[in-house]
Amino acid sequence: MSFTAKDVAALRAKTNAGMMDCKKALTECDGDFEKATLWLREKGIAAAAKKQDRIAAEGIVTSYIHMGGKIGVLVEINCETDFVAKTDAFVQLGKDIAMQIAAANPKYVRTEEVPAEEVEKEKEILKAQALNEGKPVQIIEKMVEGRVKKFYQDVCLMEQTYVKDPSMTISQYINEMILKIGEKISVRRFVRYEMGEGLEKRHDDLAAEVEKQMKGNK
Repeated sequence: MSFTAKDVAALRAKTNAGMMDCKKALTECDGDFEKATLWLREKGIAAAAKKQDRIAAEGIVTSYIHMGGKIGVLVEINCETDFVAKTDAFVQLGKDIAMQIAAANPKYVRTEEVPAEEVEKEKEILKAQALNEGKPVQIIEKMVEGRVKKFYQDVCLMEQTYVKDPSMTISQYINEMILKIGEKISVRRFVRYEMGEGLEKRHDDLAAEVEKQMKGNK
C-alpha cells in the first residue's frame, strides 16, 4: 500500500512524532495509517522508557473542578526542568490528567501501588463469580487473570482509557508527551474530592414526617 506526503503530515499531526519517524512508520506498515500509529506508539514506549531513570523533581500541582463544584481534583505531575513545567504543553497535560481523575475516579496512580491484600481479595471475588457462572475449573484461572487486568484498568490511573482519546491509555498518552517534550514525566500523586462522599445522606420520608407532626399536635 502506497502513501503520500499528506499521509506523513497527517500522521505527524496525530502523533507529534518526527517527519522521518512518520515516514518510516508508514513504510514499515505498508502505508496503513492505523498500523503506523500503533507502530509509533510502540516505539515511543521504548524511547520513553529510556528516560525513566532520570530525575524528575520539577513540575506542577494543578487542579480541576467539575460539575459546578461537586468534584475537585489536585494532582502533582513532575518533569525534569522548571522550563518545561511552565510550557503550555505541560500545563495542558496537567489539566488533562486532572480531568481524567475527575471523570474516571481512579484510586491509585499505577498497579504497583495497589495493596497485595486488595488484589488477592479481588481475585477471590472474581473466582467465586466464575464458579457461580458455571465456568469449567480449568479455565477459571485464565478468566480471573483477565478480570484482574480489567480491575487494574478501573482503579489505576496509568492503566485507564484516556477519556479524551479512547484509542490510548493514560500511560500511552504520557509516553507520547515524553517524546514531544523530551523529558521524563511522572504523575506522582493526586487527591480527588466529591461532595458528600463518605457522609451518610438524609433521606426524608415526607409522609412519615407529616404523620409524626400530626400526632405531636394532638
